[in-house]
Amino acid sequence: MIGRVLVCLRKRLDDYLRAQLAEPGDDPAADKVVFLDGDKMDPNSFQEGAVSELLINIEEERQLRAADPYASLQDGRLQRKQPDLRLSLHVLFVARFKQYDIAWDHLAKIIEYLQTNRTFERDGYPDLPAGVDKLTFELVTQSFTEQNDVWNALRTTYHPSALYRVRLVILQDVKPTPQDQITLPVVFNLHRIS
Repeated sequence: MIGRVLVCLRKRLDDYLRAQLAEPGDDPAADKVVFLDGDKMDPNSFQEGAVSELLINIEEERQLRAADPYASLQDGRLQRKQPDLRLSLHVLFVARFKQYDIAWDHLAKIIEYLQTNRTFERDGYPDLPAGVDKLTFELVTQSFTEQNDVWNALRTTYHPSALYRVRLVILQDVKPTPQDQITLPVVFNLHRIS
């Protein structure tokens, strides 16, 4: 599901950049937003002339976790079910262009699109993967230290970039365990008779 969310986001941003930043002589088949080549993770892995979309972290949203994670009533039967896993994806957009200002133009258009469309809901975005009803986008401001850590982990020098938190990707337990026999706790009330 995470891969399908990233593909959906890449396609939406690619379509937007094509419409907003089309230049005469552009290759119509060339993507404006791309994924990294998984085989090559070196300083030259960011494609020149495009914005690379890169998942750099997955985080669980624990404060939204269900209070009773194991009980689920379905068709009149009690089932043991793990709670839904609500995730935040940290997605980095890296622009690599020969001209510095063009890189920032591309990033500005991505920020503009995600500011205007802060949520993707199933009603307006039918291409969202099954099980995802809503995605929320939040621009993340990193300190210089955090930014340095990211670029050191990528083993490359800084490129114009923007980091977004994509909230509420929900993964559900697809195989709940039916309970043949339900054992309820027995509570005894002992009253003292005087």
